[in-house]
Amino acid sequence: PPPLLEPLFPPQPGASPGFTERVRQHKVRLEWVRAEPAGLRGAVRVLNLAYEKAVSVRYTLNRWASCAEVSAAYQPPGPADGLTDRFAFLLPLGAAAAAAETMLEFAVRYRVAGAEYWDNNEGANYRLRGRQRIPPAAGPPQDPDSTAWIHFI
Repeated sequence: PPPLLEPLFPPQPGASPGFTERVRQHKVRLEWVRAEPAGLRGAVRVLNLAYEKAVSVRYTLNRWASCAEVSAAYQPPGPADGLTDRFAFLLPLGAAAAAAETMLEFAVRYRVAGAEYWDNNEGANYRLRGRQRIPPAAGPPQDPDSTAWIHFI
């Protein structure tokens, strides 16, 4: 089976208590991530400071020797809190993330009203480690006739 990207952080920070307050304080916060065959999908919440805003995710697979950046797309309707907006992203990892020893790191950038805010997991970056999936364990050999009636002679 293909390797699995395992988050080294809680993958659903938006479900933790006080999340909206952290968005209010820091202006941008990762809401959730999910590894998929197409790459890493996730959502970001930002404080609605102005109509025009840009959210992107900068990521690396080689410990920042090189990096790429993808834009996140606004997701209407906005959250019910009336204070924040949600943006969704997909990091297209493809074959690069297929190695079991992969380490994906990323940070989120929010640009609004001439200012720039980052969510880099309190300076540690968001990290996901490639982990080889373990195939299902084979049980003891099954007798092909185990479901048959027992016959007496």
